[in-house]
Amino acid sequence: MPELPLPDPDAARHSDALTSLIGEEIAASGGTLPFSRFMERCLYAPGLGYYSAGSTKFGAAGDFVTAPELGPLFAGCMAEAVAPVLRQLGPEAEFVEIGGGSGAFAEVMLKRLLAMDALPARYAILEPSADLRERQRERLGRGLIPPVFDLVEWLDGPPEPAWNGVLFANEVIDALPTSRFTLHEGEVFEEHVALDGQGHFLRTDRPADPLLAAAVRHLERTLGYTFPDGYRSEILPQLPYWIQAVMGGLDAGAMLFVDYGYPRREFYLPQRDNGTLRAFYRHLVHNDAYRWPGLQDLTASVDFTALAEAGTQAGFDLAGYCNQSSFLLGNGLPQLLEDAESRASEIQLQKLRNEAKTLTLPSEMGERFQVMGFARDVELGASFLAGDLSWRL
Repeated sequence: MPELPLPDPDAARHSDALTSLIGEEIAASGGTLPFSRFMERCLYAPGLGYYSAGSTKFGAAGDFVTAPELGPLFAGCMAEAVAPVLRQLGPEAEFVEIGGGSGAFAEVMLKRLLAMDALPARYAILEPSADLRERQRERLGRGLIPPVFDLVEWLDGPPEPAWNGVLFANEVIDALPTSRFTLHEGEVFEEHVALDGQGHFLRTDRPADPLLAAAVRHLERTLGYTFPDGYRSEILPQLPYWIQAVMGGLDAGAMLFVDYGYPRREFYLPQRDNGTLRAFYRHLVHNDAYRWPGLQDLTASVDFTALAEAGTQAGFDLAGYCNQSSFLLGNGLPQLLEDAESRASEIQLQKLRNEAKTLTLPSEMGERFQVMGFARDVELGASFLAGDLSWRL
């Protein structure tokens, strides 16, 4: 594990407060919590969780960099992909972004859609963090002209009632609180979190409930083999319910998800026997999920086969699946880069080229990140013509 810089005293006290809160919940729950609940508290506990507190998360000053934070190219390509869908749906079409980050994506997306004469009737951001909402509001109020800023709305819950449009989520599913499972003597167990005698978190396993056990057995059936004793990984049995919840009343339109992960057969490779769970802290990646609760991001890769199942179960057609590089190159990246370079200073020019490389190179984000789209009563498949990988699901 990499050597991690120590948090400052205020951050350490913050983490201690969340540790105490989780410890109290463990004690009140009979001595253990499912790992999914532990992860949920680490990330989203009001005022203390990683995404609920006020520290910087994104960019060079935070713990990791997302594609929209690199510059305008990622969101510009997404606008190229969704503008035809918005036009197909007409003037009442809406755009809903789940988890708005710093607001960088929304700012570029709206500017690009304005230039393409494809603005939605509403740009809604479903953002559970009050702190991030304020940061987004400040950024968009500063960066958008008033008529465009007036289209932006922050939601407290999924969009209701019935609506038509596009649902978009970048690096959201990897942060859903995930269950972890293992096998003991052929039986499915769920990973729980307990406390040792010194108040430190430790891992323990409990027999899985029927929902989790059934989900693991479904994996084994689709994979064609049983997991050996000791194999440990992640699973999101709640993913179909989450998809149907966040889409709300979406009737006609499209859903686009961008995240890192694998098709099921790659996700559950025999050699990947400790899963994909990892922590991000000040641009360092490590595997100690219990270190400094509230100060580090916890994520797990996405099983894109499970996402395909969830989207089609929600009544949508799978429009396509490809790596991020193919998707961006197939949705206008070369032209967007050329246009941006023609207006750029020497310093901006190098930044743009570095951004394009980071987004597309296999050693960077290009192949590690995947894009999956779903459609109902609209055409989205053309966005996936370059490098479609649906056959691997």
